[in-house]
Amino acid sequence: MIASVRGPVLDVALDHVVIDCGGVGYRVLVTPATVGALRRGEEATLLTSMIVREDSMTLYGFTDADARALFTLLQTVTGVGPRLAMAILAVLEPASLRRALAESDVKALTAVPGVGKRVGERLVVELRDKVDAPTSGGPGLVASPSAGSVRDQVAEALVGLGFTAGPADKAVTTVLSDEPDADASTVLRKSLALMGKTA
Repeated sequence: MIASVRGPVLDVALDHVVIDCGGVGYRVLVTPATVGALRRGEEATLLTSMIVREDSMTLYGFTDADARALFTLLQTVTGVGPRLAMAILAVLEPASLRRALAESDVKALTAVPGVGKRVGERLVVELRDKVDAPTSGGPGLVASPSAGSVRDQVAEALVGLGFTAGPADKAVTTVLSDEPDADASTVLRKSLALMGKTA
């Protein structure tokens, strides 16, 4: 299994980056916060979790061991696969996620698209004793400018996360109407939260 990748960043998109490792470009799915921390052309190291399915091999990347550990832990809960685990980490940073689980904050968990009340309660019941609540908040989201239309890029990223095009476009439009100058990472995060409320 591939546990980490290191090399120059070849490409940065809303939901993934491509890292050059010895001449091979690895496409690694990441959260908006991770995207914001990486720059094209700069050296990067990502810890990875490789998910092998019958028809695919997918790499999920993280900047630290804590996020990767939470990604793995989330998938021990029935009904939570890698895509949903990544969506949870896209909406809730590791510190916020640990706090929500430790404090049985189902409302915070159900802000994530795909996490209904039942799944939120299951997450709390199964994981609250396996995590420690942080003593302070985690680092904020660092945004990076992206080329092209923010609306198109965010809508495409939401479709890539498994949402249908219509609701994805509606969520992006709503967020941009409130914050027309918001960067892509912020729009993606708020669109995910909005879709979680309307799911």
